Amino acid sequence: MKKLGLVTVLYKSDDVLQGFIKRLSIQTYRNCLLYFVDNSVNDASTQLLYNILSQYPNVSFKYLPQQGNTGVAAGNNAGIKVALQDECDYVLLLNNDIEIEQDNLLEQMICKAEDSKESIIVPKILFYDTRKIWMAGGYMDHCRALGVHYGMNKSNEGNYNIETHISYAPTCFMLLSKQVFEKTGLMDEQYFAYYDDTDFVLRALKKGFTMLYMPSQVILHKVSSSAGINSAFYVYYSNRNKLYFIRKHYKGFKRAWLIAYSLVSRCVFWFNYDKQRKQKLIQGLKDGFALKVNS
Repeated sequence: MKKLGLVTVLYKSDDVLQGFIKRLSIQTYRNCLLYFVDNSVNDASTQLLYNILSQYPNVSFKYLPQQGNTGVAAGNNAGIKVALQDECDYVLLLNNDIEIEQDNLLEQMICKAEDSKESIIVPKILFYDTRKIWMAGGYMDHCRALGVHYGMNKSNEGNYNIETHISYAPTCFMLLSKQVFEKTGLMDEQYFAYYDDTDFVLRALKKGFTMLYMPSQVILHKVSSSAGINSAFYVYYSNRNKLYFIRKHYKGFKRAWLIAYSLVSRCVFWFNYDKQRKQKLIQGLKDGFALKVNS
């Protein structure tokens, strides 16, 4: 039985941990180890985590406290490194603001990976509250330098149920073989949060890996429970990282077009923002040009 490492990054995650751990505890696949990478270490949260885990003694885990908030990309990397050192055959990157629908989901995904020689697999993801589709696979839109979700906000009524290879998906629930990291490397920590997964997936596909959308497996996502939709944090990092991503992956006319398009479209957002978010947008754009591009 292949060994699976599940890597999740904690950041003010107290409210979602009970459901997250409970749903993992009933999974039929047992040869797995859960890595908690804690980016917001404090005594109360740590005690809560251990109290919850004590209710589910069948959940094997390692607790990896970090020195402050190192970001999602660095947090994922910390967990991935330990999982690979522990000789995990597969690594599942997953948010802790998700809950798993089926009790055999991990087993089914590992079986699919082994039987079909798939290196990257993602499930269908629904909004937790409405059960509408959040992501049913996706594609990379190179005209906007943007990863696009199929089926966003549509009812989950038999649509988007065809298993197929895709060119984009977020890493909020993504199964990866260890070979992906060996050939692609780890996540680019300069992103901190947002676009780190877009960058990683694009690099993996450029290395020749394919990504399978597996709609028979479904998870529920409590979207943006930690950072908030359109928060100042989101405004800053999404805009900074979009420019960094463009500068890293595109050249010539394509790069010039994408930068111009991004700046013009940000102007529209700017008029709808309050003072704080306007400041974060401007600073994000400045820093997006200033970041040194990693090869």
